[in-house]
Amino acid sequence: MIYLDNAATTKPCAECVAAVNEAMENAFGNASSLHGLGTVSIQTIAKAKKTLLAAVTGTKAPFDGSVIFTSGATESNNTALLGSMHRFRPHALKIVSTAIEHPSVAKTFVRFEEDGFEVVRLAPKDCDDFVSALADAVDENTALLSAMAVNNETGFKIDVPRLYKEVKRKNPKTIVHIDAVQGFLKVPLDGDLISVSGHKIHSTKGIGALFVKKGEAVLPLLSGGGQQNGLRSGTEPVELIAGFDAAIRAYKGSEELFSRLKAHLLERLSEMDDIGINSGSDCVPNIVNFSVRGVRSEIMLHSLEEEEIYVSSGSACSKGKKSDVLPAFGISDKDTDCAVRVSFSAENTTSDVDALCDKIAKTIKRIRR
Repeated sequence: MIYLDNAATTKPCAECVAAVNEAMENAFGNASSLHGLGTVSIQTIAKAKKTLLAAVTGTKAPFDGSVIFTSGATESNNTALLGSMHRFRPHALKIVSTAIEHPSVAKTFVRFEEDGFEVVRLAPKDCDDFVSALADAVDENTALLSAMAVNNETGFKIDVPRLYKEVKRKNPKTIVHIDAVQGFLKVPLDGDLISVSGHKIHSTKGIGALFVKKGEAVLPLLSGGGQQNGLRSGTEPVELIAGFDAAIRAYKGSEELFSRLKAHLLERLSEMDDIGINSGSDCVPNIVNFSVRGVRSEIMLHSLEEEEIYVSSGSACSKGKKSDVLPAFGISDKDTDCAVRVSFSAENTTSDVDALCDKIAKTIKRIRR
């Protein structure tokens, strides 16, 4: 099997699996219990928080704030956005975001519009300097700016520390939320609220986190026992938290490795006719989106799967639906229909890329003739 769909989810690393099993055996107590097993769970959670805070590198390291553990990216994003509404002044009803956001952000803003907020969505294809364009859209009435650090379909990246500084310079009261699900451990980060997810960095599904900068406040979405300082009620999943901690400390992905794999992929694709590259130099190297013209995405994916080569046509959350994001990068409908996304992990090799490209070439020959 050759797995090249790591932007959708990653295989839990051995260190994560071991940590989860260890916690299931020895740290299974309820963190709210007063006995010794509860104390072990509390210590496991505290250790993981320290690891996460140190992992957010940007203008300050470790992150100057707190961590709320969640079930994953969707809950983290919703908590950040919906939980901030109490901070929005009656006259601050403007939100700035992008046209390339994950549905957990994009659909939340549709709800905000229904409540009377103005939502400004900028597309990369319309901006020479995307960071400046986002910051310029902020004014005295802007309550919130939300942007993803790395786009999950093309790998397009934003200089987050620069964006944070420029927004705060324009309006210090504007809350900055960063969806760092694809960017965590890959690009520098900063923000008032930062969302991450474990299963994108070789932890398990079902665990994520929201970083809350010191001085910021969010209201809880859940009512219950008041765990995590009342910000996220529910018994903490100590085993998953331990696995998240271990995955962060064991993470082996590097820009050098991913750049080498991307360069090899682009070289091999250049040998084929009528291939459009949708991920440029402004993208992280671990995600490469390209269009095999004349071969619809679904056909290509199934053809590759015959050889147990796994890629995707875009966001896993879209379940095969046509991408709403690629047009925001200026990619035509025709190229969107035949787009393929390859996303690497530290386990991938140039041999994996060769096997992928060999099969793509065979599929092109079979379909285009």
